[in-house]
Amino acid sequence: MRGPMTTMVEKIAQQVKALPKKELDEFLSWLADYELELSEEWDNEIEQDSRKGGRLNSVLERVRSDIAAGRTKALDKIVHNS
Repeated sequence: MRGPMTTMVEKIAQQVKALPKKELDEFLSWLADYELELSEEWDNEIEQDSRKGGRLNSVLERVRSDIAAGRTKALDKIVHNS
């Protein structure tokens, strides 16, 4: 469930709802492209952070250590036991 919208987001939402179909389609297309841009930037950040010396390096080392030591469970066992 989403929390309450800020005043600015509420205003934007009202304006989007009031758009004629052609402009709404144009806006939604732009929004999808914008979202894709953001996700690509995020993917690039994760890739950089995952490289040796990156910000996630210590987490990845711990995960690899846990896997090697047998301190993990197969995902299908976790999913089916819940």
